[in-house]
Amino acid sequence: MAVTIKAKGRNEFTSSAKREIREQGLVPAVIYGKKVDSQSIAVDSIELLKTLRDEGRNAILHIEVDGKTHPVMMTDMQRDPLKNELVHADFLVVDMGAETEVTVPVNLTGDAQGVKDGGVLQQAIHELSVKAKPADIPQTIDVDITSLDVNETITVKDVKVTGNYSITQEEDEVIASILPPRQEEEIDSGEEQEPGQPENEEGREEA
Repeated sequence: MAVTIKAKGRNEFTSSAKREIREQGLVPAVIYGKKVDSQSIAVDSIELLKTLRDEGRNAILHIEVDGKTHPVMMTDMQRDPLKNELVHADFLVVDMGAETEVTVPVNLTGDAQGVKDGGVLQQAIHELSVKAKPADIPQTIDVDITSLDVNETITVKDVKVTGNYSITQEEDEVIASILPPRQEEEIDSGEEQEPGQPENEEGREEA
């Protein structure tokens, strides 16, 4: 069951008005969609952050404003980097019967055999693009790396889809791999060049 958050309509858009809203513990926001007019609102900051933490970034929320309730997804969230406070949010009113495309976090599970053997795990992709109806969007995509050995990779085509969604990225994209210990050392420290003149010195112009 989707969480309902009550919101207030906003009619003033000056910097001082937005500052006053934030001082009240509210966040300036906008709801918009294909079949609704864009509307400026303010929502409770603590309630919104708690809901996103509990339900996930791609969760379907119900925002109630002026007696109407809209099913929405958050599409953008702006924070103050100094105060680490939420300063603005955008919500898209969704059609629960139509597919939409979003990015979903990748969650690696298990202890890779290759790591136990001394290899080093590298995760190349941390999010995957998926297409699904709003209610079927997963909050994370779990990828089991237990059997992953040194010099082996897991690609998009190896992901087991367990819900009513499809992954829209290229199948050969590498999600995770296990590097051999020596290769990891070279990546960390770099190969030291021997002293002396570079090869093929002939023909080089003087600077």
